[in-house]
Formats: sequence, structure tokens, C-alpha cells
Amino acid sequence: MAAEVAQLLFAVIQGIPGGATNDDLSKALSDMPAASRVEGLNILLQQGSIEVLKKGEKLIYRAKDPQKKSALPKDADNEEKIVYSIVEEGGNKGIWIRDIRIKSNLNMTQLNKILKNLETKKLIKAVKSVNASKKKVYMLYNLEADRSVTGGAWYQDQDFEAEFVDVLNQQCLRFLQMKREGAEKKRDGPLAFKQMSCCTVKDVHKFISDLGISKVNLDEDDLETILKTVVYDGNAERILQSDGTYVYRAVNLPLPAPGLVQMPCGICPVIKNCSNCGDVTAINCQYMNDWLD
Repeated sequence: MAAEVAQLLFAVIQGIPGGATNDDLSKALSDMPAASRVEGLNILLQQGSIEVLKKGEKLIYRAKDPQKKSALPKDADNEEKIVYSIVEEGGNKGIWIRDIRIKSNLNMTQLNKILKNLETKKLIKAVKSVNASKKKVYMLYNLEADRSVTGGAWYQDQDFEAEFVDVLNQQCLRFLQMKREGAEKKRDGPLAFKQMSCCTVKDVHKFISDLGISKVNLDEDDLETILKTVVYDGNAERILQSDGTYVYRAVNLPLPAPGLVQMPCGICPVIKNCSNCGDVTAINCQYMNDWLD
């Protein structure tokens, strides 16, 4: 009898994709006593056929994907199941504790206790986000955090690795310059030179990987980010190909300005007051001393 009740309840719950409330179940199965309904729901929960969510003050019963197995132990209480489901929905980008509290409608003391229990059981984990140093996001224990949370290869313990990025920038530029110099030596004409001096992201990725200067695994997207910084520095150009991809090529920087052009006198704000005597003189000029040094 109880198994038949559970099947009837499951059929109703499956018919409501967003999940069924107790009111929905009461209306759909008006002849079913409340005690039988509770017994049937407990059977479905024990079988792992449904999951319980909380929306405001109401419990929502939602059919679970049969191919998706929950890591929650069978003895987990309803509050743990609710919190686990909310964390699971956050995926690998995680979810703030504030959002968990709002969705679960649990008080902070109770929620902190549940989160600690789930962390102890290695069902969820807390990950520090680079977007907010004092905040943590929660996600399932077996997930690898999205790079929007960790900052990817450029962050370690929430600290931006500026020196590492500078080294990669220099090495990427060196590779582009080597390709350009090699193309110049061949002297096969301007079109051949342009083609031979261009590099794909894949070429640069192989070069950096072979150097072995990175302790973390860098993918092609990481290297393209670095190549864009080389372009922004004015040391390379990014060229769109006919197939929609981009290649990169080192550019020759203009010759440095002659020494006389760099003299501070041309842009001195007090040049009108400068003379051989008085407060403003070339001998005592701080701008001139800095330039000569």
C-alpha cells in the first residue's frame, strides 16, 4: 500500500518540473490522507527519487535525475538535503553563504552548523574568491572551482602573480621577435615575410611549455591573454585571419628620440622664469639634474 502511495506521489511530482508543494500534492491527491502522503514522501526520499528544496516557508519536492546520484548519506536530515541541493545548484562557480541562507530560510547559527557538518563529511568545500578576499563560496567537494573564482593561473592564494605574468610577457615577446628575425633573414619578399613572421597561439603555447618556466598548467587561452598584453604594450600586432582565428606578430618599435628632444626645457612649466640668475636657473634645475642622471 505504501509503495503504491509513493508511486502516485512521484507521478504528480514528475508532472511539475519546478517541484511540487504540499498544496499541489493535496489538490492532485485529495482523497489521500496526510499521514499516507508523509509516509509516501519519506519512501521517495529514502529511495533518492526526489529531493527537498525550501522556498520561503514552503517545502518543494522535486524529481531527481535518475542518472545523477547524490553523494548525501541516507541518514542526512531534511535541512542538510536542502542546503546540499542549493550548493549543488551553484555548480563550479559556487554560491555565497548569504544566498544559501536566503534560499534555505535557515538562521545563521543553524546554517553554519549544517555547512560545517557537510564540510567535515567532505560533501562540500569552501573556496576563497579573488573577487572578494573576505568572502567564501561553497561548492560540491569533487568540483574544480571556475577560474572566475580562483583567478586562474595568474593568482596564488588570492595574490596576483605580477612577476610571473611579466616573465611570460617577456618570453612571448622574445618568441615573436625570434620569428620576425628569422623571416627577415630569408628575404623572400614582403608577403612571405609577413606570413613567416606570424605566430599562432598554439605555436606560442608549445614554446612556453617547452621552456618549462611555469609550475602550473597553462592552456592556450592563458597564453592568448598574455599575448594580448604584448599587443597592448605596443610590441606586437594581432591579425585576424580569413578563418576567424588570430595570429600575432612582433612589430619594430620606432627609434628612440634624440637626446636633445628629450630635454625637459621643452615642457618645463616655469621656462619663462628661467635665467642665468634668480630662483629658476639651469644650474639649480631639478628637472635638468634628473635628465642628466
